[in-house]
Amino acid sequence: MIAAVESEIQSILDKAVAGERLTPSEGLALLKSHDITALGQAANAVTQRLHPEPYRTYNIDRNINYSNVCAAVCDFCAFYRPVGHAEAYVLTTEALHQKIQETVDLGGDQILLQGGLHPKLPLEWYEEMLAGMKAAFPQVNVHGFSPPEIWHFSKMTKLPLKEVLTRLKDAGLGSLPGGGGEILVDRVRKLITRGKVLTDGWLEVNQVWHELGGKSSCTMMFGHVETLEERIEHLDRLRTQQDESGGFTAFICWTHQAPFEAPWYGADAAEGRKGGVDMSQVPEAGAFEYLKTQAVARLFLDNIPNIQSSWVTQGEKVGQMALLFGANDMGSLMIEENVVAQAGTVFHLTLDTIKRCISDLGYEPRQRNVFYELVD
Repeated sequence: MIAAVESEIQSILDKAVAGERLTPSEGLALLKSHDITALGQAANAVTQRLHPEPYRTYNIDRNINYSNVCAAVCDFCAFYRPVGHAEAYVLTTEALHQKIQETVDLGGDQILLQGGLHPKLPLEWYEEMLAGMKAAFPQVNVHGFSPPEIWHFSKMTKLPLKEVLTRLKDAGLGSLPGGGGEILVDRVRKLITRGKVLTDGWLEVNQVWHELGGKSSCTMMFGHVETLEERIEHLDRLRTQQDESGGFTAFICWTHQAPFEAPWYGADAAEGRKGGVDMSQVPEAGAFEYLKTQAVARLFLDNIPNIQSSWVTQGEKVGQMALLFGANDMGSLMIEENVVAQAGTVFHLTLDTIKRCISDLGYEPRQRNVFYELVD
């Protein structure tokens, strides 16, 4: 029986390495497999086929959270604060521009701009922020506003997504990050968050953005209340969306990080309110699960060109190993990161360390921008 199972897994891996599309059931079989060596070898073979170049890439950017005020409640988030909280903030223009200048001085060419779902800021405020950034720093790409934020803007203004995205693009928005994806299955989304866009809406934001000629990344946060079947459903929704609109440049996945300190972490569940999961009681997924899931993602997502390592959540060594498990990119130097850090994950790598992680594997480290164009 064991030999038969191993034979079945090997045939699926051979199919993926040959460039044939896997079915969801085949992807699920791989996720259920514990042969991480075989999964890693196959994912690396696919990466070599898609990226035969002698280099692996990284980016230099800064994750600026313009505000931590959020009207949604996510049981896994230690970053957000409700309106009126003593720790709630909205960055001033001066503080925002100072952060961007520091990024430029360090060789960065991009700002990852995200915040919460602020219930009071009008769309004009975001347009003015973008226009001010582009006027002061025309060379910097604004990789901004996750799909939940865009959906929130649309609902707040009662404007169609196309109009909201067009106005933001005209004001200076360059690309969309894939934040707020978590697991793109409504059962899971309804369990772990309230007041936040569901699956179809998250995908629709990307659909409209891609129709406008925009590019975006896509993500998955796993290792909490989802099943393996739901992980595959998430990947299948992304692959289908990419077939339709073709605008995803990269996929990034990471494991759920349980906060050390969070004033309302799991509070809904602990206090017996409707909905909510006490995610402080959810066992954390480790490096094995991370590497396995990323490898399966590389094998399954045959139409998304790039996979990023998540050293921010996994650390240097596992982040480097990810380059042998389907990733072709080390992600960003991440000059500033607040959301994961608020959860207690404190991995920080220098630019020299990121380059060494790449070169120690025999590749040339090359800087790229969000569109995966090399930066000299």
